[in-house]
Amino acid sequence: MTVLNTGRLRLEPFDDHHFEGLQAMNRLPEVMRYLSGQPETPEQTRAGIALVQGRWAEYGFSWWAFIEKETERLVGAGCIQYLGRDPANPHEIGWRLVPDKWGQGLASEAAQAMAAWAFDSLAAPLLVAVCKPDNRDSAKVMARLGMRYRGEENWYDGPHAAWEIARADWLARQKSDEGR
Repeated sequence: MTVLNTGRLRLEPFDDHHFEGLQAMNRLPEVMRYLSGQPETPEQTRAGIALVQGRWAEYGFSWWAFIEKETERLVGAGCIQYLGRDPANPHEIGWRLVPDKWGQGLASEAAQAMAAWAFDSLAAPLLVAVCKPDNRDSAKVMARLGMRYRGEENWYDGPHAAWEIARADWLARQKSDEGR
């Protein structure tokens, strides 16, 4: 399983020792507002960890816990998974953070690392991200990644704003950024 590092974060595949941090985050209504809409129970968090561990074993990718290097605190989570959890679909990138870390660039920092890994290690031809249409903060992260808005689509039992970036566009953008 792959651990990713950024300037401020270590992204670790979900493991049982992440339970307390994940439960502390996922039980917050403001974190789950744009996801399930409901705070997560401890049983749901444990089941989610087990599900993610199975996906790591089966696919070699899934959800990471975002560990703040300075404090060793779990401050978020993010994923590369199949859109709609269906291997027939393209890869999806997603993230969430604890509220006291919103607006500090951590979602963009983690998303950059996850996208780079998906394009480099998985040779994913396309990455898609979806969010509730009124989740402007996630949409800003998608735009910062260089993703383009492709419209409103039905995912996860409801309408979502869908964004995408092709591997070729990602690589061109990285090359352009290196030239600056």
